[in-house]
Amino acid sequence: MSSESPWSGKRSWILQHLGRVMRSTNRDPIVKILGPEYGTIEGEDTSILHLFDKVKKESDLEAELKMKIILLLHQLDLQLLNSSLKQISQDVRLNPAAVNNEVNLLRNFSGQGEDTVLESLEYTSDYIFSNGCRAPPWRQVHGEICYLVIKPHDTDPLYITCSTAGVFLNGGQLKGKDIDYERKSDLYKDIITFLRERSPRFVENMAKQGYHFSKEPAHKKNYQHVEDAEISDQSQSFYDFTENRRRGKVCGRGKSSSAGSPDERSKLCMKWESSGLSASQSRDKAPKKNFEEEGKHSTVPVTTKKKASGQSKMVKIKKASKCKASSSLEDLGESSSDTDEDEQPVRRQEGNTDLSAEYWGIQKLAKYVKGGDPTATVIALCSMRDFNLSQETCQLAIRDTGCLEVLINLLDTEEIKCQAGSLKILKEISQNILIRHAIADLGGLEIMVKILDSVDTNLKCLAAETIANVARFKRARKTVRQHGGIKKLVELLDCVSVGTSYQGKDIETARCGALALWSCSKSTKNKKAIRTAGGIPLLARWLKCPHANILIPVVGTLQECASEPSYRLAIRTEGMIENLVKNLSSEHEELQMHCASAIFKCAEDEETRDLVREHEGLQPLSDLLDNSENKQLLAAVTGAIWKCAISRENVLKFQEYKTVETLVTLLTDQPEEVLINVIGALGECCQEQENRGAIRRCGGIAPLVKLLTATNQALLVNVNKAVGGCAMEPENMLIIDSLDGVRLLWSLLKNPNPDVQASAAWALCPCVENAKNSGEMVRSFVGGLELIVNLLKSKDKEVLTSVCAAIANIAKDEENLAVMTDHGVVPLLSRLANTNNNKLRRHLAEAIANCCMWGNNRVAFGESKAVAPLARYLKSKDPLVHRATALALYQLSEDPNNCVIMHENGVVKLLLAMVGSTDDTLQEAAAGCIANIRRLALATEKAKYG
Repeated sequence: MSSESPWSGKRSWILQHLGRVMRSTNRDPIVKILGPEYGTIEGEDTSILHLFDKVKKESDLEAELKMKIILLLHQLDLQLLNSSLKQISQDVRLNPAAVNNEVNLLRNFSGQGEDTVLESLEYTSDYIFSNGCRAPPWRQVHGEICYLVIKPHDTDPLYITCSTAGVFLNGGQLKGKDIDYERKSDLYKDIITFLRERSPRFVENMAKQGYHFSKEPAHKKNYQHVEDAEISDQSQSFYDFTENRRRGKVCGRGKSSSAGSPDERSKLCMKWESSGLSASQSRDKAPKKNFEEEGKHSTVPVTTKKKASGQSKMVKIKKASKCKASSSLEDLGESSSDTDEDEQPVRRQEGNTDLSAEYWGIQKLAKYVKGGDPTATVIALCSMRDFNLSQETCQLAIRDTGCLEVLINLLDTEEIKCQAGSLKILKEISQNILIRHAIADLGGLEIMVKILDSVDTNLKCLAAETIANVARFKRARKTVRQHGGIKKLVELLDCVSVGTSYQGKDIETARCGALALWSCSKSTKNKKAIRTAGGIPLLARWLKCPHANILIPVVGTLQECASEPSYRLAIRTEGMIENLVKNLSSEHEELQMHCASAIFKCAEDEETRDLVREHEGLQPLSDLLDNSENKQLLAAVTGAIWKCAISRENVLKFQEYKTVETLVTLLTDQPEEVLINVIGALGECCQEQENRGAIRRCGGIAPLVKLLTATNQALLVNVNKAVGGCAMEPENMLIIDSLDGVRLLWSLLKNPNPDVQASAAWALCPCVENAKNSGEMVRSFVGGLELIVNLLKSKDKEVLTSVCAAIANIAKDEENLAVMTDHGVVPLLSRLANTNNNKLRRHLAEAIANCCMWGNNRVAFGESKAVAPLARYLKSKDPLVHRATALALYQLSEDPNNCVIMHENGVVKLLLAMVGSTDDTLQEAAAGCIANIRRLALATEKAKYG
C-alpha cells in the first residue's frame, strides 16, 4: 500500500489551479512594477496614438494643454526610469572573471621601472576552483573570490580581499600561509578605486604615462532639459526610448550602449589623453553634441589673430598629440624637486543623472561666448564669473561645452576686456588638474607668457596668477621656461618702489610674479633660470616688505630653491637669514611654515646655523613647537631645529629653552614627516649628557625603542641614532635592554637599506660598551655574530666603518671573539686594509687590534697581508688614525714575522716620532711596538753571532 496521503493529490491540483489563475490575471509582474512601456515589443505600444485620437475628438485648447502635460510627465517618467536602471546596474556585484580581467590589466603596467603604476601584483594562491574563485571553499560562502598582495611604489605591501561585495584590506599574511581574513578598511567597488585611495604614486604614474583608467559606464545617456524641450522633441525622444528599450538598451539620440554585465562594468579602458581630458567620462552628451555642432558654424566674434574656435581646436590638439609622443624623453632632462603633480588629483566624476543648475546655466552662456559680438562676449564672460567656478561641476561644464578652447583663443585677441575676462575665468578653473593639463595641451601657456609683455598691468597679473596654477607639472614648467617666461616673471618683481615705499599696485604685481616663480621653481633648470635672470637680489629686497601676501610666495620660492647649494650661499650672503628669522614671529602660520622650511634646508651649512643663532632664531623655533595642531608647520619647525642642532652651540641654547622636553612630548601621535624631524633633533641633542638624562626623565626612551619597529627608512635611521645616543648613559642602557631594544637594533642589520644598516651598527657600539654582561647579551642573539661578520662583505663605506666599530667593541669579550674568528672575521678585516678612507682606517685598526687577542689571529693577519697597509696608516694626518694604528701594530708585533714586515715598511722611524706625543695611549702603543721590534733584532743578532 502506498503511504502517500489521500490529500496530496488534491493539494497538487489546487496549487496548479491557483497558479493558472494568477498567471491569467497577472501575466507580466515586471510590467506592473515598471509601467506598460517596459513590456512593449515592436509595434505594440499604442499609448501615443490613443492620446492623439483623444485630442482629435475633443480638439480644443484645454485638450492640447493636457496633451503637453501628459507628454512632459512621460518625459519625467523616462528620466526617472533611466536613473533607476543606472543605479540598479551599478549595484551588480563583482565576479571572478571581472576581478581576473582587472588584475591582468594592472599587471601589464606593473614592474620595477619608475613610471610603472605598481611594483607587483600577485595572487596568494595559484589554485583556481571550477567556479573561477581562488579563495578556499569555507571563505567562498562569505562571498570572497581571491586574495592579492599588491606592492605599490610608495607604501608597504597591501594585502587585499576581492569579494562579490567589493574590495577591502585584510589583516595580511600570518605565520605560515594563513591569512587574517578580517576586514581592516572600507569597502571599495574595485581594485582601481582601492589603489587610488591608498597610493598617490599609483595615480601620479598613470597620469605621467599619458594614460588614465576609467570605468566603462553602464549606460551612456542623453538628457533633455525639460524647460527648453519642444513637444515634438519629447515625443520623438520617448519613441526612441521605448523602441530601443525593447532591444535591451537605453539610448539617446541614436547612441546606445549595453546595460552592462559585471564583466563589462569592470572592464577598464585606456585612452590616450589628447587634451588632458577623459574621453570615456559619462557626461551629458546631448547638450555637448549640440554645442559641437554649433561650434562648427560659429566663430569668435572679436578681432582675433587665429581662426574660428572649431578649427583652432583641431590644430591645437594635433600639435598637443605630437608633444605628448616625445614628452617622456623631454622630461628626462627636467628634474624636479617635487612630484610631477604637487597635489592629489581630483577624483573624476562618474556619469551623473542629476546635473546641477549651474551646469545648465554655463551651457546656455557658452553659445554667447562663442557666437556673440565683443560686447556680448564680455557680458557672457562676466555672467559666467557669477557662478561658483571653484566647483568641479562648473569647471567641467566649461570643458564639456567647448568653452575652454574659446577662452584660450580669446587670449590671443586685441580686445583687452575679453582677454581679462578670459584670464579671470581660466585663473579660477585651472585649480582643476584636468583643466590644467588641457590648458597646456591647447597652447594656453605660450599665449599667457606673451601677455606678460603687455602694457596693461592687470593683464600681466592675471596671466602670472594663471601660470602659477597651471605650472604644477613638469611639462608646463618646461613650456614656461622655453618660451622665455622665467625672465618675464622675474621682471614683475623689479618695481621702482622697492626699497623706498611699497605701493599697493607694485605689491600686487610682485605677488603674482612670485606666485608663478614659486610654481616654476620646482624644476632644477628653472631654479638656474631664475638665478640667471637676476631673481635672487629681487627676492631678497621683497623679503624686507612687511606685507604677508607678498612675503608668502617670496619665501615659498626661496625655500623651494634652497635645495640648491648656490641658492643657500646666496641666501646667506644676501642677508636673508635675518628676515627669515624675523618672520618666524609673524601672525601668519603659512609664512612661519615657509620661513622654517627655508631655514631647515639652509641649515645644512654651518655658517647658516651660526647666523640663525646670532639673529636669535632658536627661541622662536622652540616656541613654535607649542602649535602642534598645524602638522605642516610642525614638520617645518622640527626640521629646522634638527638641522640647527647639528652645531653644539645651538644644542646648548636649546637646553636653556627646554626644547628637548617639548620634543619628547611629540614622539607619539604624530605623522611620519614630523617624527623623522623630531627624532633627528633628539639624536643630535643626545650628544650632550644633560639632554640624555632629560630624555630619560621625560619618559622618552620607551617611545624611541618602540619606533625601532617602524618601516620608514629615514625614520629608522634617525631612531637608531637617537637610541644609540641615549645608550651612552648606563642608566638609559638598562631601560633600553629591558625593552629589548638591543635585539631590535640587531635585527635592523638585516634591513636591505645601507643607511639603516650603518645607523644600527653605530647604535650597537654604545649598547655593547655600556650594557651589563654585554658578552652574554650578544651571544644570546642567535646568528647575530655571523650576521655582523658577513656585513664586512658590504660595498658601502659607511656600513663597513660602522661594522668595524661594532666588531671592535664585541671583540673585547673572548668568547665572542672566538665565535667571530670561526666565522672568518680575520680575512674579511684584512681585505679592507687597502683603503684611503681615514674614518674606515681608524675603526678597522681598532677592530684588528682587539681581534689579535685570540689564538693565532696575529699570525693570520700577517698571512692575510694586513700588516704592510697598516704601516702606511701612520702617514695619515689624522691623530685618531695614528692612535688606533699604533695599538694594532703593537698587538701584531707580538709575532716575529709581523715585526719583520713592519721594519721593512719603515714603521720604526714613524713610531719614534709618536713616542713624544701628548696622547698617553699613543705613546705607550708606539713604544711597545718599537720595543718588540728591537727585542726581535737583538734575538736575531744573538742567534747569529752568539
